[in-house]
Amino acid sequence: MKPQTDTDRHGQNIKGVQVVPLKRIPDERGTIFHMLKSTDSHFKTFGEIYFSAVYPGAIKGWHLHKQMTLNYACIWGTIKLVLYDDRKGSPTRGRLSEFFLGPENYSLVVIPPNVWNGFKGMEPPYSIVANCATHPHNPKFSVRLDPYKNKIPYDWSRKDG
Repeated sequence: MKPQTDTDRHGQNIKGVQVVPLKRIPDERGTIFHMLKSTDSHFKTFGEIYFSAVYPGAIKGWHLHKQMTLNYACIWGTIKLVLYDDRKGSPTRGRLSEFFLGPENYSLVVIPPNVWNGFKGMEPPYSIVANCATHPHNPKFSVRLDPYKNKIPYDWSRKDG
């Protein structure tokens, strides 16, 4: 399966971000959720995998990782994943991308280093995000910002209409 370039609701993309539709294999016993294989063209290397639970309305962001590539998939519930490109010299600097991920839109979002990211839980009782990162987490190589008071031009509040 060939990765696609990300596209937000405004038709813009962020250089280096990929969205890969993932396979679900249901049968009467349950469902297999594929995520990432070492033979996938977008696979780089393995650093660590972890799962993050997020409650409805809670925001985990903003984060920026200086070395690691993130590979996010939401296996339970729904999240709103938002990316912001503030990389010096990037042709997509200043762009935002927004994705709704979960079993109904089961995709892998590949986020390169130095792209701001955050996600918001959208469903009760919680949503679960899997991240297969290329490096073990090291706080020396990550930066965090308050989700509301920062330089990123994004409003996390609900958008109706």
